Amino acid sequence: MRPALLLALLILVATSASVRAEALSPAEIRDGWLQLFDGESMFGWEPNAKTDWRVTDGVISADGGEQGLLCTTSEFADYVLKIEFRSSPQTNSGVFLRTPLKPTDPAKDCYELNIAAPDVSPFYTGSFVNRQKASPVQASGDWQSYEVTAQGGHFVIKLDGRTVLDYTDPQPLARGRIGLQYRAGPIAFRNIRLKPLSLASIFNGRDLAGWTVFPDKKSVYSVTKSGELNVTNGNGQLESTGQYADFTLQLEIFSAGDHLNSGIFFRSIPGEFWNGYEAQIQNGYKDGDRSKPMDCGTGGIYRRQNARKVVSNDFEWFTMTVLADGPHLSTWVNGYPVADWTDTRQPDSNPRKGLRTAAGTLIIQGHDPTTNLSFRNFRIQELPAR
Repeated sequence: MRPALLLALLILVATSASVRAEALSPAEIRDGWLQLFDGESMFGWEPNAKTDWRVTDGVISADGGEQGLLCTTSEFADYVLKIEFRSSPQTNSGVFLRTPLKPTDPAKDCYELNIAAPDVSPFYTGSFVNRQKASPVQASGDWQSYEVTAQGGHFVIKLDGRTVLDYTDPQPLARGRIGLQYRAGPIAFRNIRLKPLSLASIFNGRDLAGWTVFPDKKSVYSVTKSGELNVTNGNGQLESTGQYADFTLQLEIFSAGDHLNSGIFFRSIPGEFWNGYEAQIQNGYKDGDRSKPMDCGTGGIYRRQNARKVVSNDFEWFTMTVLADGPHLSTWVNGYPVADWTDTRQPDSNPRKGLRTAAGTLIIQGHDPTTNLSFRNFRIQELPAR
């Protein structure tokens, strides 16, 4: 290894060891931000090559192995993405937007937001490779930040708070993964977070318009003076009239009891009782250990994958995000990734029996006589076709 490259790598590793990922603030959680990187693991990420990606002290880094991407397992459409990165003078890396797991051409099947010095690549840091060069910027060996706003075919890129690229694609890619690239030279990333955009409200805060109470059940659904949906007693269900296949759903939830049980069903068979995939609501955990959820845990995919950590608490408002994309389902609670599951069963119109990707209704569950939960800020973004 050349002395200059070795020195840059040692500086990068030493600096990386002194930082940790920052948790989302309460304001960011209320605003719908998600941690794509939990600061501890590669949960929710998938490599496409044998690169030496590793996590140390809140940083994802690579400096060897095969060239390739570390991609999110989930696909996103419209969003604001914030990410911090650190590179050496020899680094050639990037952040891939709306990419497949294995892109082939940055001018056709993805957007490659480059990280490279001008003497390393003509598409230097802030540029879209083979699409548009950024405004000139001064190279830095310190931590830098990208903020990406992607809506439809319009992209605005800020580097360290300064707008360096404003690009509109006349034939935009509708959605895809986010990828971290290792190509040459050491690269590190931290504080990777995303806020979904283009979410539309599906609850008006006044009445149950757009929703149907399942008949002859015990749950009582009502709208409070403060505009919240409350459900007591059970069992029962409130079902949306709208149907959704691939989507990002966000809502806020309040459990007014210890370890109450409820859930958000999705891709449900219209008119059937509790028949869909279920994002569980249950804030209990065992032995004082949040990694040991009771009865699947809030954000777990019921009977499929337990929540890996119980993040939320009873008697406090918390935010849940559910993303459904074909066979892949993922959830966040208070912005923290808690479930990431792919349904590998054979296709079936009944999600109890197999993989259902067809559109279905949403259901708010009233579970049993102890039920007393409130819901607000229902928002959904239907993912566009690829």
